Amino acid sequence: MLVSLLNLFFPKVCYACTNILSDNETYICVSCRHNLPVTNFHKTNDNALLKVFYGRVKINNATALFRFEKKGIVQHLIHQLKYKNQEDVGLFLGEWLGEELKSIKNYKNIDAVIPVPLHKNKLKSRGYNQVEKFGKQIALALDTKYIDDVLIKVTNTTSQVNKSRFARWNNSIELFKIKNEEAIQNKHILLVDDIVTTGATLEACVIELNKAENVTISIATMAMA
Repeated sequence: MLVSLLNLFFPKVCYACTNILSDNETYICVSCRHNLPVTNFHKTNDNALLKVFYGRVKINNATALFRFEKKGIVQHLIHQLKYKNQEDVGLFLGEWLGEELKSIKNYKNIDAVIPVPLHKNKLKSRGYNQVEKFGKQIALALDTKYIDDVLIKVTNTTSQVNKSRFARWNNSIELFKIKNEEAIQNKHILLVDDIVTTGATLEACVIELNKAENVTISIATMAMA
């Protein structure tokens, strides 16, 4: 009765379209869920995300849950996550992708999940890393560790939006540093982030993580532009 009363005055709405959710819907409505542009990269050999890193850094496996389209559902979801304090969006996406990855052979030997970090100033300003709950849910599904004290962002940068590919890559140099590298030696790491555009940020992270001895790296993101 209390839950019904709360829903009456503070109804739960779809994070994608903001329509009121029915009793059997969580996070997003059925209509939006069916319209989400899933990639299924982890289920196919035609993996566009993996091709992004060919000739740049060695990636074992790579997947993105959705394709990112301007003014689309995915853009709205991630905007809610990053700028509207809706951390449950990350929880929802992590549960979804984690449930799929745990049945994929290539992801069953992941030893740790590591998020792309925020600079301490941005973390203080926002109050949370938008990929934290996403990464933690994937780690939970894969029955492995979530580690957020190995990869550190040491340079605070402005938004990468509207920058060219070269500018993004140049802006990512010397952004990250590795510490406690013994924690990932001889391990298969799943590096998680929100959106892949040029891949410059993830490339910089992979280069730094590869300073640990005998590390293998795979990637999982919420979306790929």
